[in-house]
Amino acid sequence: MSMELATFAGGCFWCMVSPFEEQPGIIKVVSGYTGGRTENPTYKEVCSDTTGHYEAVQITFDNSVFSYQRLLDTFWQQIDPTDPEGQFHDRGTSYRTAIFYHTEEQKKLAVASKKALEESERFDKPIVTEILPASTFYPAEEYHQDYHKKNAFRYALYRQGSGRDAFIKNHWPMDRSHLRDHLTEMQYYVTQENGTEPPFRNEYWDHKEEGIYVDIVSGEPLFSSLDKFDSHCGWPSFTKPIFSASVKENVDLTHNMVRTEVRSKEGDSHLGHVFNDGPKPAGLRYCINSAALRFIHKEDLEAEGYGDFKRLFKR
Repeated sequence: MSMELATFAGGCFWCMVSPFEEQPGIIKVVSGYTGGRTENPTYKEVCSDTTGHYEAVQITFDNSVFSYQRLLDTFWQQIDPTDPEGQFHDRGTSYRTAIFYHTEEQKKLAVASKKALEESERFDKPIVTEILPASTFYPAEEYHQDYHKKNAFRYALYRQGSGRDAFIKNHWPMDRSHLRDHLTEMQYYVTQENGTEPPFRNEYWDHKEEGIYVDIVSGEPLFSSLDKFDSHCGWPSFTKPIFSASVKENVDLTHNMVRTEVRSKEGDSHLGHVFNDGPKPAGLRYCINSAALRFIHKEDLEAEGYGDFKRLFKR
């Protein structure tokens, strides 16, 4: 294992944790303060713009699994690198952006990545993100650590209202045009446009064969027939995913409701929602769109490249 540190300032540190912690090889992501004069500053002091500190995240990572270059690529796609006075709705010196390098190799890679971004002409204003030597990093108060998990609803409201997500979507759109040729209209609508198919008029709502359900886009294994149950809702329902790490959950504030959206980890496909009205003991109901899934019968797992999952059905 090749352990290293990386430190990035990208505005509000609440928003700079999840883009990194979801990646393989990331050991730890800590929110904190760095680059300033005051020792052991408080959040209030840093926000007053009197300490010289930046809000930042410090990442412990395995460079052999997730390289520093990939960290840089991820960093640039989370920020507005043309803003010298803050980030989105957050104004002030503590919200400026910077890359704090820990080694000369990191400095070289950071300088090259900034130059490449400038030459790409992706932005019509100069790139002002600074590249600075790393200095003492002070972890923020416990309240701010993993804020996006501890206060998911408030975090979702903040992130949506700040303008960060809209900016990222506009400047770093995912190229999914090829999916138009491989998915049906309903499959594209559900997985790429966060749509919902009609209840009781979809492929798997009352499907009872044994096997696994994979992401229609990426093929990653998601759910097993062993965890499927009839919830009488008109969509396939499961008590749990095959692996908890294979799905990710987001607060969904659309349609004037507060719900928990379920997406596939690798394909980032919209799958459906999870509710707390399922059977005991967990009490969860993963309500999933058939159009987001492809079913693989247990007899076909080996031929389809999912042989490791045959053990699920051994009795």
